[in-house]
Amino acid sequence: MNLPECECPACLAPFLTNRTMNTRFTTFTLLSVLVLVGCPAAKSPQPESAAKSLETLDAEVLTLELSPWPQTVRSQGSLYADEQSVVGAKVAGRVAKVHGDVGDVLNLGDPLVTLDQEDFRLQVQIAEAQLLQSRSSVGLLEGDPIEKLDPVNAPPVRQERALWEEAQSSLKRFTSVTSSNAISQREIDIAAAAERVAEARYAAAVNGVREKIALIQVNQVQLAVARERFKDTVISSPMDGFVLNRLVAPGTYVSVGQSVATIVRTNPLRFRGTVPERYSQSIAIGQSVTLKIESLAEPREAKISRVSPALDQQSRALTFEALLDNTEHTLRAGLFAEADVETNPDAVALVVPASAITEFAGATKAWKIVDGVTVEQEVQIGSRRGTFWEVVRGLSPGDAILLDAEQGRIAKIDPARISNAAVSTAVAP
Repeated sequence: MNLPECECPACLAPFLTNRTMNTRFTTFTLLSVLVLVGCPAAKSPQPESAAKSLETLDAEVLTLELSPWPQTVRSQGSLYADEQSVVGAKVAGRVAKVHGDVGDVLNLGDPLVTLDQEDFRLQVQIAEAQLLQSRSSVGLLEGDPIEKLDPVNAPPVRQERALWEEAQSSLKRFTSVTSSNAISQREIDIAAAAERVAEARYAAAVNGVREKIALIQVNQVQLAVARERFKDTVISSPMDGFVLNRLVAPGTYVSVGQSVATIVRTNPLRFRGTVPERYSQSIAIGQSVTLKIESLAEPREAKISRVSPALDQQSRALTFEALLDNTEHTLRAGLFAEADVETNPDAVALVVPASAITEFAGATKAWKIVDGVTVEQEVQIGSRRGTFWEVVRGLSPGDAILLDAEQGRIAKIDPARISNAAVSTAVAP
């Protein structure tokens, strides 16, 4: 546009207005092109500049390495008495005295219950008298062993032998005078018959003595039975243990086989637990078991002693037993326990202290150091033992993390701390 010939304000006003509008349009167009193309001067600061602006965090650093972490299988179960016996009466009778009550400590052979013994004492006396009678009939003195008696030397046998020898002598005399006709044939026949009768009586006497010897043996057995029945009137403890409960009182009549008390042996105790079918092949006798009992502060160690040969068809679980020492009798049968069965003692895992893990809003994280800067790293943790966690996913051997996650925030870490970081090889007991 040409300038007007007159330079007065009124004439110059339209010219100035058009020129200002053109300048503004040109400026707007230039700015639009710069925004679309990108101006190097308008770019954000470089990461190096941002990193230089971060604070330096004074915190302990831990370098991760694989550590011994035996594989275990968790099981739940209860403690059972090593043995439990329901003690019954061997003979019928009326209870005279009860020696043991609930909780009493008993040793093998200690009396539990005593029955009335009078009838049994009389039976022993009768058996003794019968034995003495049978021994006297064959000439055995009290205390002489029955093996000492020879049937041929018994008094009845000697008597019959003498009669037989007399008959033999008579027959011999009669036979010697037959040629002189001093005696008739009839008398000789009578003497011969008498000799045969005497011989038969001798044999009968020997058999009679043998029968009495057998009767002596029968009477000896009857006396032993009577004494045993008398002894059985005192019902004794079949093992060392405790009285779990008593079932009779003085005056109660008990029949043969009736229960009078229950005895339990609690050293050792048996932990009986189960594992799912998928772990059944990894359970074996001799494996170590760590038992956690609610009433005890410290866990107990045991060994698997028995494994069931078959799985339960309903629960599809395998039953096993572990013997637990209870010499001090501080544990009681029936306690609930959780067991960790060590199936692979040589296994390793990535292990971190519990202080290095933080949980927030359902996420489990650790503070990992990447290029000298701490960043949050979400992790998946496995089992915990003492103050250590097993890391299943999210971290790898050689990674460096903050030992205390509570100090975690985005910051720089002194390179000297990273190079001198401790190695996470400690494992909780």
